[in-house]
Amino acid sequence: MRIVVTGYAATFPYGGVFWDYLQYVLGFHRLGHDALYLEDTGKWCYLPEAGTFVETGHDNAKRLSENIRRYMPELNERWSFRDGNDNVFGMPGEKAIEFCRTADLFIHLSASCVMRDEYFEAKRVAFVDSDPMYTQAKLAPASDPDSPNHASALEHVAWLRKHDVFLSFGENVGKPDCLIPHELIPWRPTRQPITIDRFAPHVVPISQRRPVLNTVASWNPHEVSVQIGGKTYGGKSMEFERFIDLPAKLKLPIELAISGAVPRDRLTAHGWNPIDALAVSSEPGVYRDYIATATAEFSVAKHAYVASNSGWFSCRTACYLALGVPAVVQDTGFTRYIPSGAGVFAFSNEQQAVAGVEAIISDPAVQADAALEIAQEYFDAGKVLKQFIDTAMREDTSDVMTRTKPMMKGGAG
Repeated sequence: MRIVVTGYAATFPYGGVFWDYLQYVLGFHRLGHDALYLEDTGKWCYLPEAGTFVETGHDNAKRLSENIRRYMPELNERWSFRDGNDNVFGMPGEKAIEFCRTADLFIHLSASCVMRDEYFEAKRVAFVDSDPMYTQAKLAPASDPDSPNHASALEHVAWLRKHDVFLSFGENVGKPDCLIPHELIPWRPTRQPITIDRFAPHVVPISQRRPVLNTVASWNPHEVSVQIGGKTYGGKSMEFERFIDLPAKLKLPIELAISGAVPRDRLTAHGWNPIDALAVSSEPGVYRDYIATATAEFSVAKHAYVASNSGWFSCRTACYLALGVPAVVQDTGFTRYIPSGAGVFAFSNEQQAVAGVEAIISDPAVQADAALEIAQEYFDAGKVLKQFIDTAMREDTSDVMTRTKPMMKGGAG
């Protein structure tokens, strides 16, 4: 198959972002498909070191090219990046457009792409929701004629319905106990693919790991909170507040590589150790090495993921597991699909978090092996992407809202 994957790896050139998107392309390539990474966000590029956006993507494209050559050389000729001023890098624009027009599957990941008419000419266009509840909150006012956002939401729904199939990292979406609205769009479950061989060789021996819990995170998303049905759903800051006193109850310190408007003094006063996220995520290898040296990951999830019982699981945590680093992470309902109790410890309260950390400290080698086993069983790119293709290409008569059906007028990006 000819497959296109979109993303943000050049526009926001962080190490973790690179792994988020390029592992899809490498995974499809490994399965024998003709895969292309396409970045066409319509946005100015961000330069982390300068802390500012810039008009030209020249430096960002150079960084993406260097990272691909170093970490995924198989994809050297398999990427095309168009910056916010329509400068094209990598595969030339006309060639990339033709690739997309003739693709069997075009994967619009994380609403990252300016969806040109040519992209919709692909045989099958899949939209992947990587931010459950936030994505659906933009659509919800379409069901409420009295909402001030009703008209814009209708346009957004109409634009979304131009895609053929809809997948979500919220694996519980559509289940009776999940609060994420699903009436307007028929979501199907998916999860992040991990190219295990890009991580397993970098597993750090237990004796050389730092006696610390850590994670890489943002204090809040750009949309600080969303409202659905009169209830407010927020980001990680809300969940950090719930567990603010946890460090004093643990036998290992917690290091937060965190970005955003972080209340560093308050976190420090409660025993957390916030550090600069850029210092550990400036490029893919730095990011990988940082998470590889921890005793375990500790992280809360966005309040929206937790309160909605979304079933979301972090791609960052999956990378920890692929490095044999166990994780103590907040439960979002993912334990229906991914086991907890060895390698991964899901928690909903302080007592469960403490118990998970103590289990890892008591037998770190066993927990490291269990972490890697979970990565191989549940996140291996070969397995995940075979299932992705089956799900994305499957015609389902219950999915009544596709490009082959009448759509509302209007469009939004």
